[in-house]
Amino acid sequence: MTIRIAIAGASGRMGRMLVEATLAAPECELYAALDRPGSDTLGQDATAYLGQQSGVLIGADLSALEGADVLIDFTRPEGTLAHVAACRAYGVNMIIGTTGFDEAGSATIHAAASDIAIVHAYNMSVGVNLLVKLLEVAAKTLQTGYDVEVLEMHHRMKVDAPSGTALMLGEAVATAQGRTLGDAAVYTREGITGEREPGTIGFATLRGGDVIGDHTVIFAGMGERIEISHKASNRTIYAQGSIRAAHFLAGRKSGFFDMQDVLGLR
Repeated sequence: MTIRIAIAGASGRMGRMLVEATLAAPECELYAALDRPGSDTLGQDATAYLGQQSGVLIGADLSALEGADVLIDFTRPEGTLAHVAACRAYGVNMIIGTTGFDEAGSATIHAAASDIAIVHAYNMSVGVNLLVKLLEVAAKTLQTGYDVEVLEMHHRMKVDAPSGTALMLGEAVATAQGRTLGDAAVYTREGITGEREPGTIGFATLRGGDVIGDHTVIFAGMGERIEISHKASNRTIYAQGSIRAAHFLAGRKSGFFDMQDVLGLR
């Protein structure tokens, strides 16, 4: 069975990684390539930057999705939500790696999953999703007497903070300890803050250079500190995870999933 894959943001850094991963993947076909209206890449072959001709031209008309099996989208919230509506209309499944959605945006994605199958994950990396599983064990074992801090660093152009992955890791800890992240999270510290409140999960955000994504969860106790980290050195890990998600969705008609489902870790 050939999986016909459409890619949003096809001329961006992540989009090009997805194009290459699709071309290299068995049983996958590059079916459509989308970019924003006004992009200077519109009308170009999606693999022209590789010195190749795929026959798939980059376009902005969402009708190009008709006939695709799945759209992979790592763009911006406003663009992704427009794509959700189009995929719902054309019956195209989605893999969403976009971060920074507000509650209304997340609700729209969940609602669409009643009509199409969606994998939505803040991080498509196999390693990061294994890290989530490890954190569940650590969080239960270190529930008493340990303070939890989540540290993340990304490139200077990232527009949301904390990263979606950092929030996912914090949520994994909170859930494993029977709490909600909304009640436990502390996102900013400035001035005279007083002593650290027990049971909180702190977040620290760093931005600079071309860092693809570093995440560390720290369990700090009296006399010892456990640090569980993941460092991404190449965006291909997200593309490879997305291809695994595309295979997972093959044949599914509806439902909301994440990478824990894709990898069988739930």
